[in-house]
Amino acid sequence: QKKNQERDGYEAVQVGYAEIPEKKAGKPRTGHMKKNNLPPLKHIKEFILADSDSLETGQKLTVEGFEVGDKVKITGRSKGKGFAGVVKRHGYRGGSRTHGSMQHRRPGSIGATDAGRVFKGKTLPGRMGGEAVSIKNLEVVGVNQERDLLLVKGAVPGAPGGLVFVQKDAD
Repeated sequence: QKKNQERDGYEAVQVGYAEIPEKKAGKPRTGHMKKNNLPPLKHIKEFILADSDSLETGQKLTVEGFEVGDKVKITGRSKGKGFAGVVKRHGYRGGSRTHGSMQHRRPGSIGATDAGRVFKGKTLPGRMGGEAVSIKNLEVVGVNQERDLLLVKGAVPGAPGGLVFVQKDAD
């Protein structure tokens, strides 16, 4: 879908990926795609673009715009590591391991007591990973037009087979 200033109040495009059967899509998604004569898609993401006139509804995006040697920025969801303590999650040193301290991997004192609450952003145990990560200045080392593949040198965020967003660096 193309969003425009008059109807939606801003300029943007919605990009979809990975066709799915209609019965798995749900009625809202199916209806949204039928308006534009498209099959139901698993992933839909909206991008705000300054120049959305160059794109048409239903147009397939390919790797045509990329060349070997280009620098790209890749954004993905990092691997989730589950619930982690402060030693693993924030690199705390931990307490003494001997003399019966019983504070081996615990956080210790967590700061001010005056407020009667824990301040936001305090480094405590919790879920680690599974957050958006962007890596800049990755180099394109190959482009396969026939299979729509982009070969990139460097650390791409996320688990194998994960969804990533690739854009040319503005540098």
